[in-house]
Amino acid sequence: MSTPPRDRDARGRALNARPRDGLGRPLPRGSEGVERVPDGLVLPPLESLAAAQRLLDLGRPFHAHEVLEGTWKAAPAAERDLWQGLAQLAVGVTHRARGNHIGAVTLLRRGADRLAPYADQPYDIDVPGLVSFARNTAQALEFGPAIEAYLELPPLRVRG
Repeated sequence: MSTPPRDRDARGRALNARPRDGLGRPLPRGSEGVERVPDGLVLPPLESLAAAQRLLDLGRPFHAHEVLEGTWKAAPAAERDLWQGLAQLAVGVTHRARGNHIGAVTLLRRGADRLAPYADQPYDIDVPGLVSFARNTAQALEFGPAIEAYLELPPLRVRG
């Protein structure tokens, strides 16, 4: 049985056009997946936060990460760690939902470390709440899923 050719962009770079489930896992070709975030999507900060929050509320943290990643990569240097930290929290929540507790702990801690310096809460981002969630969840995951099951990601913004 031969492997189907990979999807490529105009420059020949590999793409993954396979459908994905709600946690971003690739599904077999021809399967019905969830709507994907367009490749290269870059939203302004407040739109990015709103879109990411909608996806988080729908239980789609991987897709929220993709929205936040676009904003991170386009952000000015002074904000890059903020957006990267938010994207890492979303990936950490994705790993947690997939049952990969080691990956979740790693990404939640990285995200918290990147977010912590933004205590002035740019864009009304609940930095203290998100950092606390990430650190508490990472610690709880080390003790077992029974404890961490009670920890839920707070809203990204304190208002808005």
